[in-house]
Amino acid sequence: MFGDINDARIMGNLTRDPELRTISTGTSVCNFSIATNRRYQQNDEWKEEVEFHNVVLWGQRAESFVQRAKKGTRVYIEGRLQTRSWEDQNGSKQYRTEVVANRIILIDRYEKTEGYVEEGSPSGGPPKPSDQKTSSKKSKSKASSSNNNDEEKIDPDDLPF
Repeated sequence: MFGDINDARIMGNLTRDPELRTISTGTSVCNFSIATNRRYQQNDEWKEEVEFHNVVLWGQRAESFVQRAKKGTRVYIEGRLQTRSWEDQNGSKQYRTEVVANRIILIDRYEKTEGYVEEGSPSGGPPKPSDQKTSSKKSKSKASSSNNNDEEKIDPDDLPF
């Protein structure tokens, strides 16, 4: 009567930089791991438990993701679970369960593009707190001056995602 469900949703931080490779058909595939934390109370003591999830992303999304994410980036992922098996060099059967992602939302933003320099940071790294204050003042002054126009221009760098 009811169909089966194979649905996974996780939100956590990348444990390493995503790895991009191309398979023999020319399709891009990206592999990375996500750490999720669970905090619970046992008796009167709070405990924390960490789980690690292997994630696979295919095609154009994989190529785009590698440019936008790095170790520590927080992401939300929707996909399905898949278990692969193979024989290792000793002839032992190995298994790996992965989330095959079909939707990824970057909670933290990171862009790794040629010539990319974040505003207020000459090194291209994250701006210093003092630079962020200057940046937000610039953004506020831009916003107030653009309110005088009938059409407000939106800078993609001002978007939170």
